[in-house]
Amino acid sequence: MEQRFANSWRMTVNEKKFIQTALLSDLRTDGRGPFDYRNLTIQFGSEDGSSEVQLGQTRVMGFVTSQLVQPYRDRPNEGTLAIFTEFSPMADPSFEAGRPGESALELGRIVDRGLRESRAVDTESLCVIAGKWVWSVRIDLHILDNGGNLVDAANIAALAALLTFRRPECTLGGEDGQEVIIHPPEVREPLSLIVHHLPIAVTFAFMGDQSIVIIDPSHIEEAVMGGKLTATLNTNGDVCAIQKAGGEGVMQSVVMQCLRIASVKAADITGKIKKAVELYKTSRDLKKIKRHPDSEVESHSSKKEERKHKAVIAGTSSWDPYSKAADADELKAGLASQAVATPDEKMDAIQPEKQQLNVMDESPRDADLSPSLSVAAEAGEGKNKAKSLLDAVKPKHKRKKTNLSNSDGS
Repeated sequence: MEQRFANSWRMTVNEKKFIQTALLSDLRTDGRGPFDYRNLTIQFGSEDGSSEVQLGQTRVMGFVTSQLVQPYRDRPNEGTLAIFTEFSPMADPSFEAGRPGESALELGRIVDRGLRESRAVDTESLCVIAGKWVWSVRIDLHILDNGGNLVDAANIAALAALLTFRRPECTLGGEDGQEVIIHPPEVREPLSLIVHHLPIAVTFAFMGDQSIVIIDPSHIEEAVMGGKLTATLNTNGDVCAIQKAGGEGVMQSVVMQCLRIASVKAADITGKIKKAVELYKTSRDLKKIKRHPDSEVESHSSKKEERKHKAVIAGTSSWDPYSKAADADELKAGLASQAVATPDEKMDAIQPEKQQLNVMDESPRDADLSPSLSVAAEAGEGKNKAKSLLDAVKPKHKRKKTNLSNSDGS
């Protein structure tokens, strides 16, 4: 943090005056107006409870985990919610690895105050056995790139990760009924957290002598600002938390103006978060639905294979040499049993087969001859129709010759 202040002092007087003079004309270095937010992008990882938020050039990743712990003595029926932040040198050269600095602690406290003090997460639903076991939810916020206004980006990342997180379902068992059994996701569907409302953090920066107010300050504007105010509100207009850091005091009228603007921005950001979460849940449900038909098809195919296997084993009459389900040993046993049978039994078994073969052989012949006979009959009928009665009677000279030949022979 001290190095960040040292870097801010290196900014020349002309650069500071340029930024302040531009703000008097309602202009900012990135082209925005005094109360314009940067582009907000929300993405989710492959696992539940992971999110990545990009606000301009600021990038923050949130990850939610849970485990069973013993509750506090003063709150035996409530789970716990903890927030941890990590500032890596990859995000900003002024951040040092290892022990968190003042900026990391301040960021974690602001986000934690907005979530816990407003009772956004139902901690009573995290209780498993009163006084013995409760769920402890942990939110890890990793700063990937510092482009200014880390508080707002980290708050959105934490809310998006909480809305997509699902804890394992657990039941009580054992002899005394006090043993906790945690079911994996393959056995029982995990449970989502109960989130009553979404507290949105909106940060304002004060320039000059506290007369210039801007929203969502960038990295350069934070180096010039004289102080900042972070207000956490929900869509109902309830003020969940408020913090003023640096600079001199701010007038009450300025604070009320900031709260009115923050209420509008909180409603807009809440709509974007809910839309992104709905798209993620829809895609997750579609993936889950696609697996069920595949499993059903596999079960049906396995049942069909079992039926085929049983049919092959039942007897040799349904034996198929090309069936994959045929067992060589059982087929040999069936053939051996046929070889032991008596000759009479073999003849009795062969005769029905021959009869069936004869029937099958005759049927096509009849089918083939019937059309030829019908054609021949039609041809004969045509010839008969063409001849007359005179053609049917033999001539007289032929009949005389036949009679003479018969008389000579006698």
